[in-house]
Amino acid sequence: MRERLVQEATRLFAERGYASTSVADIQLACGLTAGSGALYKHFPSKRALLDAVVRQHLDGVTKGAQDISADAPDDARAFLSLIGASVLDAIERDRDLLRIIFRDLDAFPDLLEEVWQGVLNSLYRRLSDWIEREHTSGRVHADDPEATASVLLASLTYYQILDSLIGRVPGGIERGRFLDAWVAHAAASLGV
Repeated sequence: MRERLVQEATRLFAERGYASTSVADIQLACGLTAGSGALYKHFPSKRALLDAVVRQHLDGVTKGAQDISADAPDDARAFLSLIGASVLDAIERDRDLLRIIFRDLDAFPDLLEEVWQGVLNSLYRRLSDWIEREHTSGRVHADDPEATASVLLASLTYYQILDSLIGRVPGGIERGRFLDAWVAHAAASLGV
């Protein structure tokens, strides 16, 4: 039931907003009786449920980044393709949480900071570290690996965030073409 509560709360918070979603709404969405207090058997408050929603997302981002590191191919273009697809997939998978972040987390600066640090310490750090290692070994060129990672990830996330939030992508380019072009430009900027 705990997982179902998190799932339904994520959906409802994304659709209606945190403030406009009541505990009773979440319980009803789970097939429970409104006013039964069933949510409180798993979470001490609606805020604790929001914390669980955010942490579930961060756990997914962290696992995805670990999987990328564990499965990192030796070929630079293959690695760029893997990280590009992984970032796009992660944002697509967590589109509901993205709506929550943009709409509601200003009211919860501690959670917003936790999300930000989670993203920085996972995908951004993995790409930045990879660029630094490859640069040090002479396989890629990057005067500033951290800034290069930032530029590369920003262009990736922008594409998928627009799709997730407004259903439109830059230039109307389908995902496969965008990813191919992103890999080509990333490889060119790194001298691969």
